[in-house]
Amino acid sequence: MEKKQSPWWWIPTLYFAEGLPYIAVNTLSVIMYKKLGMSNGDIAFYTAWLYLPWVIKPFWSPFVDIIRSKRWWTVSMQMTMATALALLAFTIPASFGLQASLAIFYIIGFASATHDIAADGFYMTALDSSRQSFFVGIRSTFYRCATIFGQGLLVIIAGALETSTGDIPFAWACTFGSLSVFFLAVTLYHRFILPRPESDRPAADRDGSGILRDFLGTFASFFRKKGVITAVLFILLYRLPEAQLIKIINPFLLDSREAGGLALSTARVGIAYGTVGIIGLTLGGILGGILASRGGLRKNLIPMALCITVPDLVYCYLAMAQPTWETLWGMLAINGCIFIEQFGYGIGFTSFMLYMMYFSRGERQTSHYAICTAFMALGMMLPGMAAGWLQEALGYVGFFWWAVICCTVTLAVTFIVRRDVEPEFGKKKQ
Repeated sequence: MEKKQSPWWWIPTLYFAEGLPYIAVNTLSVIMYKKLGMSNGDIAFYTAWLYLPWVIKPFWSPFVDIIRSKRWWTVSMQMTMATALALLAFTIPASFGLQASLAIFYIIGFASATHDIAADGFYMTALDSSRQSFFVGIRSTFYRCATIFGQGLLVIIAGALETSTGDIPFAWACTFGSLSVFFLAVTLYHRFILPRPESDRPAADRDGSGILRDFLGTFASFFRKKGVITAVLFILLYRLPEAQLIKIINPFLLDSREAGGLALSTARVGIAYGTVGIIGLTLGGILGGILASRGGLRKNLIPMALCITVPDLVYCYLAMAQPTWETLWGMLAINGCIFIEQFGYGIGFTSFMLYMMYFSRGERQTSHYAICTAFMALGMMLPGMAAGWLQEALGYVGFFWWAVICCTVTLAVTFIVRRDVEPEFGKKKQ
């Protein structure tokens, strides 16, 4: 009999590896192209299309259920990303580097989106509901750690190499080359460390007609689920305040005091989110997982929704008081507010992820979860598109109060879906 592998051995590394390529494709690409001299218009146009794989990933998610195991897909996509990142490192300094790198970014994006489907499905296959509840905060924490690592340390490395070598293409080639080495190591590690659950098997029917039938049946079965309308509304609207705030928080921290911002340097923003923020997020994610596993999802939905909404008030305070980092009280106030907001986010996002797992249960759960995450992406994208215009029209103080008002929408949809959740789901078995 195979020895059971503790989830602590693979969940942190799996979700850290899930977060990094998303940042590489959608954030690092923008910075790199700017440093390579591409115009802002071209950067916006070309990199916007790089988000496409995560928007449309439900259309091929059924094939992850139908063909091979989730474990196989997870390891294979990590190897694909390691190879693509190595190719990217070699092509950046070339004369055709801009065109080739865009094509390779698409490959990384589609591999990463497929990896998301497989990794999330593997998580639900390898763990029972109580352990899913406990580790959901851990996985979200390490995913967010990957985003901070990518946006912080990797950019610092690229900048240091630019300064020391004076060769911008070479600096970014080395940065993405280091990511390739990391993914090669992760691939080898997961090849041996990931468990092999008995239930992680492909569908029996794998001929062409069966694949097409299952492909169409996946979407039909999702929209036939009980309570699908309220579930979709919940997924779209639960993060409505955050979807708007996430586009404005960094400009607010960086903007001049005359414009209503806090006039922090880029380094200070990095310090605030890279140290204080990550501590708050980590503690919140861990606490959220513990609470969910002890009380179950239904009992904790409303309290956790309050945790992700009420802390938004800290930005109203910061916008009105405009504390300055140069004073001890101002530095403590800024970092304390960021800690509170990130701590609440860590708790509140736990219940959101757990609800998507709950709604995806049953046949084709991997594909149904991928559909849920597509709606989640849509719920972040659409409100975020209007956030900048709203901030310009309302000012920072008015905008943050508007975000607080939007918290009532989060609480309303949470109250509606709560009645459909089974009381024992997610609760640790005695």
